[in-house]
Amino acid sequence: MQTHRRAFLKTAAAAPLIVSSGAWGANDRVTYGLIGTGNRGGGLNKLFQKAGAQCVALCDVYAPYLEKEAKLSPAGVKTLAHYEDLLALPGLDAVVIATPDHQHWPMLKAALAAGRDVYLEKPLSLNLEQSGAMIAAVRKTDRIVQIGMQRRSMTFIHQAKQLIDDGALGQISMVRAMWNWHFTEWLDNSPLTGQLDWKRFLGNAPDRPLEPRRFRWWRGFWDYSGGNMTDQGTHLMDVVQWMTNSGPPLSAICQGQVKAAPGAEVPTVFSAVFEYPDFLATWTLNYRTTSEFDWSIRFLGEKGSMLMDRHGLRLYADPGTSEAPWSQTPSTEPVKEIPETGAAEAHQANFLECVRSRKEPNCPIEVAAKAVAGPHMANLAYREGRKVKFDSLT
Repeated sequence: MQTHRRAFLKTAAAAPLIVSSGAWGANDRVTYGLIGTGNRGGGLNKLFQKAGAQCVALCDVYAPYLEKEAKLSPAGVKTLAHYEDLLALPGLDAVVIATPDHQHWPMLKAALAAGRDVYLEKPLSLNLEQSGAMIAAVRKTDRIVQIGMQRRSMTFIHQAKQLIDDGALGQISMVRAMWNWHFTEWLDNSPLTGQLDWKRFLGNAPDRPLEPRRFRWWRGFWDYSGGNMTDQGTHLMDVVQWMTNSGPPLSAICQGQVKAAPGAEVPTVFSAVFEYPDFLATWTLNYRTTSEFDWSIRFLGEKGSMLMDRHGLRLYADPGTSEAPWSQTPSTEPVKEIPETGAAEAHQANFLECVRSRKEPNCPIEVAAKAVAGPHMANLAYREGRKVKFDSLT
């Protein structure tokens, strides 16, 4: 059963985190174990070490990933095949989870039961029902849980928020979120090299014979992921909702197609439209273009517009009204420009600081649940060919 809007928002507004009384010395290093040592897990391992934490254990179901990451970790790091064994290690302050989406909820639940603070990669959940259960589970503990939505720790986006709050754009009527890549999925179905524990990879997903492409590119299959609708969408829709002080959308529609990805299930080209009380938002993705490459979000307001992307933000003035607007040539020069700055490990550093201080992290679980709600709705709209309203999810 899916969580409906009122119950979801009530859960998301649960009681604040209980503060732990743990004591830390100035030179104490946070120790962590990493579950999931693939592409993203390896990147996080570097960032956490750069931020001053100490990796003491690694876990993965695929031996080649585990072996590779062990060589990039401190001497003496433990390598484990079962995440339950990692969680049981003494002296472990935190756990970093960078596994496929379908493993997020079971592993978060186990980590909380083991008394660990958790850095969990996005998207938070596989569906809306899980989001509500995950919030409730976290708020029954005193654990620090940070979700890996790093834009929450980017200085220029905080500056954009201040500009919008100060009225630089006026009333916003439309927001356009976009991600354009030139990307090839790893859908090779040839035999894997090295040992894979396929059953543990599947976890609570439907049982099926080993299909190598499902492991190589698990994000292309509904059993393990919401695709890039939820993966990158949780980043961008979070910024949309953060800047506009909005909760999840009222409704969603979506069209999509699978392009240049034989055997995949999730769309690699899609366009979703979200209805909010005071504005509309679109979220589109294309896997086969170099035009307007990478991510961007454009906010269109009555006084001006703002473009955010990986370079920073640009604020543009409204050209003014006219009886013949097509005759105008608006200035293409921004009236304000703020480049993206800051350390790459800022989000991980924030988590480590909160492990020490027991303060709320920049991206607590409620924020992540609201951010992924719209993308979950859009996936449902795509798969069922209908408009999905939050209140109708029962």
